[in-house]
Amino acid sequence: MKYGELMALLKKEGPRQVYLLSGEESYYIDKARDRILAALFPEGSEAMQDALQKLGADTDVDTLIGQIESAPFFADKNVILCPGGRFFKEKKGAEDEKKPARGGKKATPEERLIAVLSSMPPYSYVIFDLREKADKRRKLYKTVDKYGAVLESEAVRAWTIGDWLRDKLLEIGKELDREAYAYFTGAVGMMQQISLSYLDKEFDKLALYTTERRLTRKDLLQVFSSIPEVSGFAMVDAVNAKDVKRALQLLQRQIDDGVYMPLILGLLVRQVRQLWQIKTLMAKGLRGRQLAGPLELNPFIAEKASKASHGFTEAQLKKAFLDLAEADYRLKTGQGGPELLESVIIDLCRKQ
Repeated sequence: MKYGELMALLKKEGPRQVYLLSGEESYYIDKARDRILAALFPEGSEAMQDALQKLGADTDVDTLIGQIESAPFFADKNVILCPGGRFFKEKKGAEDEKKPARGGKKATPEERLIAVLSSMPPYSYVIFDLREKADKRRKLYKTVDKYGAVLESEAVRAWTIGDWLRDKLLEIGKELDREAYAYFTGAVGMMQQISLSYLDKEFDKLALYTTERRLTRKDLLQVFSSIPEVSGFAMVDAVNAKDVKRALQLLQRQIDDGVYMPLILGLLVRQVRQLWQIKTLMAKGLRGRQLAGPLELNPFIAEKASKASHGFTEAQLKKAFLDLAEADYRLKTGQGGPELLESVIIDLCRKQ
């Protein structure tokens, strides 16, 4: 289940005795763990000290079972945080078991752990933490899913960030106007890797920065303009608008700020490729927000990019792509500098 579903279940039924928090997005794993612990220890952190046990990544099955079955001495519950890599990752070879025990054969370690998790002592709770996708085929996974709860924290992409943004704005009591929303989705779309932890902190700063309920594009600029990818987004936006003067100014600003030129080149390549793909898809009859799926874009950004593509011909985009490939080679071999990118930007900004 997703984070929202897990929190709804926690609020409705209270803590379950077994959790697997897994996936590529650490932000939701950390939040889920903290919310579960808060539900287990409503008295606060002092009550947590005697009851919480943190196990290492090399913890074996016997050690974990021993911790689960050990009655607490100084608290009314026994809460165990355990890395899940040893137990829930895909098996690459012979590990704890290959075949289930039959007849009089001794149970395998995994079978013994499954038996314990299926019938937990009333005083014990286990939270498994796995910062990657779990192997759903494993019996251990199915056991936790049946008797406890599993969080699947998928990596957030630009086109799926809407749920997070809505929840965060609700949390801080803010909203974005249309220009601010366009800026945010466009800037996030330029990020090579989206860090929700970073965005979370920056929006907390925004909540302190302004007392106004509605956040504007200017407010977001105060926070995001220093990020290299976002500065590049502003430059690309100027190219789309055929504003050569502003595009060159933003290019120079990035260079002055020490942004690595191949990174700037990569943003231009990505934009030219995207515009070219849009032209191709539009020739097949797709328009506006219909482009979001094939391009894996936020629908709002897909519609905006679709409008921008009308200002470029396929021949112009093809030439820009080839020029950028040549610029990449020359930059890496020390045969050129910023003038290579300036030339491409000037050509792209020429009105057709």
